[in-house]
This record gives sequence, C-alpha cells and structure tokens, in this order.
Amino acid sequence: MKIHVLTRRQVVPEDLEKVFSFFEDAQNLTLITPPAMSFEIITPLPTTVRAGALIDYVVRLAGITLRWTTLITHYEAPNRFVDVQLKGPYSYWHHLHAFSEVQGGTEIADTIHYALPAGVVGGLVHALFVRRKLNQIFEYRSAMIEELFEVAQRGNPG
Repeated sequence: MKIHVLTRRQVVPEDLEKVFSFFEDAQNLTLITPPAMSFEIITPLPTTVRAGALIDYVVRLAGITLRWTTLITHYEAPNRFVDVQLKGPYSYWHHLHAFSEVQGGTEIADTIHYALPAGVVGGLVHALFVRRKLNQIFEYRSAMIEELFEVAQRGNPG
C-alpha cells in the first residue's frame, strides 16, 4: 500500500481559540467544501469534534455518491485533532488538523496521509485524478477559510 501525503499551511488573522472553535463545529465543513461535492453530514446535528466522535457524511465525486465515516481519534483543544476514515473511498486516511498562535494570527496546518485501494490501478487513479482533486479541494478550502476569517476580522473593530 502506497501512502501519499498532502500538507497545507495557512495563517488567518484571528485568535487561536476562535479558529479552533470554527473547526470543532463539524457543520462548518459544509462552508469549506466545494459545492460541487454536495457535502452533507448525515450524523444528527449539532455534531462537535471530540475524541471518540463519529461523523457520517456523503459526498459526490465524479458523479458518484460516496458515504464516508470518520472517527476523531485525538482531540487536544485548541491545538489539534485527528480524524481517520473508518468507511469511505480510501484504504487509509489520517488527517491531522493542527493550530498554533503565530504573529498575525493563527496558523492552520493540515497533514493528510492517505492510500487508495486496488494496488497498481489505485496508483494510476491517484496519478490521473485523486492527487489533482485533493489539491483542488484544499485550494477551495484555503480560499474559503481566508474569506471567512478576513470577513470576521473586518467585522471586529480594532
């Protein structure tokens, strides 16, 4: 099984507690997921990220509806949490969400380790589609996070 790694870092002009609070509210995933994916949480709401929390949702990729279940395995407010896929399109998915105070705000760091099923075929699908799609998803996410937190910052008289 070939493990791939995707890393992203972003600084937003907001305090650590507020940024972490945004991410621990699972409903906010809808705001930072591309609309074309038709992301929908099917776990009863409200759902908050905590150790042991299970979150079920559906997404659409390439016209296919996929059910996905993640488990929050680690939770250390306000600095990090980890979600792992229990059911979904990957044979392995481990996503570390890390948050730290930096000059000018809060750094958001994502580190995703993932693998596709189907051996050589999975490797080909990754090269032709999955790598590019994941990058697009996280580029959209980054743009939305920037917009949401800059709008929030503009709304706070300083």
